[in-house]
Amino acid sequence: LVRQYHKLFEMEGAELEFTPDALKEIAKVARAKNTGARGLRSVIEAVMFDIMYELPDQERGGNYVITPEVVTGEKPLFQNDESAAA
Repeated sequence: LVRQYHKLFEMEGAELEFTPDALKEIAKVARAKNTGARGLRSVIEAVMFDIMYELPDQERGGNYVITPEVVTGEKPLFQNDESAAA
């Protein structure tokens, strides 16, 4: 699933990174839903929904980092710059 999103971002001239802790958080949320692999897909789709809609309109060459806070909804997904690093 993660590789699929990497490829989609690559096609749009952007980079996507999931931190190791973000992947753990995705698994934790999916496990809580008790739906197996479908749970993983639904969690990742929920995280990626807004940016996938907006990605074609974004500047090419963006670098997006998925963190645990993005997975839980505590922070929005930003391009990796000073606002995302804070």
